[in-house]
Amino acid sequence: MKLSNIVENLSLEVKTGENNLQNDVTGAYISDLLSDVMANGKEGNVWITLQTHLNIVAVSGLKNLAGIIIVNNRPVQEDVLQKAESEKVTIMSTPLPAFEIAGKLYQLLNG
Repeated sequence: MKLSNIVENLSLEVKTGENNLQNDVTGAYISDLLSDVMANGKEGNVWITLQTHLNIVAVSGLKNLAGIIIVNNRPVQEDVLQKAESEKVTIMSTPLPAFEIAGKLYQLLNG
């Protein structure tokens, strides 16, 4: 499924990476520990997290993730957004908690 379909169906706000919405999504990984995502996230996954610091961009690039969904409408600092744009990392946000957005994403991907 394309990232654009997920953005549309889950009403996500795209913060960075508008040009990457045709990326294929292969699944998702939910974690707030960077080392856990580095060890277990898979290429093409969407990462669901509440983390908003600069290191999320590096981890996403390292694992070649399809994008990052920030939960609970947590604000993302401008320096993080700028780094994400320069690294071609898609950051999206949702007002939903991780549990709810993960459930909706699971239903969408496994319809």
